[in-house]
Amino acid sequence: MKLLKLVPDHTNLDFMRWRNLAIVLSTIATILAFGFTAYRGLNLGVDFAGGQMVRVTFPKAIDIEDLRGKMDSLAVGEATITEFGNDRTYQIRLPKPAGPDSMSNEVVTKVQAFIPKAYPGASVGAGESVSGKVSEELAADGAKAILFAMLGIAVYIWFRFEWQFGVGALVTLAHDFAMTLGFFAWTRLQVDLNVVAAFLTIIGYSLNDTVVIYDRIRENLRKYRKMSILPLLNLSLNETLARTVVTSLTVLIALALLMLIGPQVIFGLSIAIFLGVLIGTYSSIYISAPILVWLGVKPDSFLRTEGEAEAQRV
Repeated sequence: MKLLKLVPDHTNLDFMRWRNLAIVLSTIATILAFGFTAYRGLNLGVDFAGGQMVRVTFPKAIDIEDLRGKMDSLAVGEATITEFGNDRTYQIRLPKPAGPDSMSNEVVTKVQAFIPKAYPGASVGAGESVSGKVSEELAADGAKAILFAMLGIAVYIWFRFEWQFGVGALVTLAHDFAMTLGFFAWTRLQVDLNVVAAFLTIIGYSLNDTVVIYDRIRENLRKYRKMSILPLLNLSLNETLARTVVTSLTVLIALALLMLIGPQVIFGLSIAIFLGVLIGTYSSIYISAPILVWLGVKPDSFLRTEGEAEAQRV
């Protein structure tokens, strides 16, 4: 039985033909994504914005608009209500009330007493409350974790390869992060600790694919010292294309199933990683490799001079 190959042997696609267009469009998209996120902001969850969240299970399906109207009558702020797993369980998120943190507990108690009266048989779970101080600390720690992960990865690649590769990896990661962040700003999907974990996963996945391509480029730089840089990059990308396609496709299929039939609580995590893997696959080909040309990498860039070789022998 002949094995199925998603990428035929001896594939020779001219990726570098579109390198300038890809770099320009990706740069514009990255700037717009960061700008749009700064302008519109993110829909921060209770983890980062502070507030209260309760989970309610009803004996039968209800009208979500009716529930929203009754929550508005409580005068506890604008409620954000989302389905949680099925059409009988809902997650109610309320903004942080003005005043001391003790007011948060009063709001939760008020909701827990009101729901069973308005919907007999409804079960209200324990309330989750995050104070303003804690939410600020979580937001700061999450941002630091992402920033330090990106810088650490860039330093690692710098030492493993050369500084041009480290810069290329950092630019690639910034692009992937900006695109995913812009998507959340545009769709208004909630950003919570699960999404921060997804961002860190995206950084790790993008790095994994980029390192594989960079390792092949470095091998070919040593092997084909007389080959021009553009054909050499095309050769390296085509040699790793099968691995890139198969790995990305299997991950995307698993994530697509999680988004379609998985629980609502991990939808943000699933869609963030799905989008990150999709964008990361593109950027590992059309950003991480072409940027080496812009940084002046040539087949003889990393060859030791006669003086360096003689000094090492001594």
